[in-house]
Amino acid sequence: MLPIDVVAHGSRWRRRHPAEKAVLGFGLTGCAVSLPPWPGAALVMAVAVAVLLGPAGVAPRRLWRAWRLPLGFCVTGAVPLLFQVGGPAGFVALAPGGPVHAGQVLLRTSAASLGLLLFAFTTPVSDVLPRLVRAGVPAPVVDVALVMYRIGFLLLDAVARIRQAQAARLGLAGRAAAWRSVAGLAATAFVRAFDRAARLQTGLAGRGYDGTLRVLVPDARVDRRFLAATAALLAAVVALTLVLERWL
Repeated sequence: MLPIDVVAHGSRWRRRHPAEKAVLGFGLTGCAVSLPPWPGAALVMAVAVAVLLGPAGVAPRRLWRAWRLPLGFCVTGAVPLLFQVGGPAGFVALAPGGPVHAGQVLLRTSAASLGLLLFAFTTPVSDVLPRLVRAGVPAPVVDVALVMYRIGFLLLDAVARIRQAQAARLGLAGRAAAWRSVAGLAATAFVRAFDRAARLQTGLAGRGYDGTLRVLVPDARVDRRFLAATAALLAAVVALTLVLERWL
């Protein structure tokens, strides 16, 4: 399993209904996108980090390891806004208002990614996908997603084992050997993917698969008090943003 899935399965909010956590996580993401970057997105970031490290019980190191990848994409998307190509200032020059626009984009995207991570760190995918059928998503689409989710972990495990075997046989001793190992890894993973798919199809057929995967869904009820607290928190973020925007 991926580290974020391990944290989600052991989260303090593991037994809460996914709809509750979706309202909180996606609500913060919506605030980050719709509110002014300063101070709105900054407030969303502070609230999301506080909830993740506090009530959700996510370790700071795990949060940083998961957030640094989307943060890198956020920085990559903001850097081009600092410059302009062509014009009287030269072929490449600092864009007028570039630092402001780059900072706004960085704040928005960083805060929005934290809102999504809040949902991901507290809600396993296996709890979300089966409930999508009740929400109106076609059952075959959900079944394909469940199968691909399972196969993805199997392939990651197979790749890790192949990589470990190559390293034990000095397959990474030099640059040429490393490239040969990468090629062999890709070929073996490709073949094993088809083999896993064929085994899965055979197993489903042997169990009387009729076009629907029946999965046990943990029983969970929507807590109205949690939803009320979430609505109050989001309203407080919006109100505080509007107040601070006037002062700042």
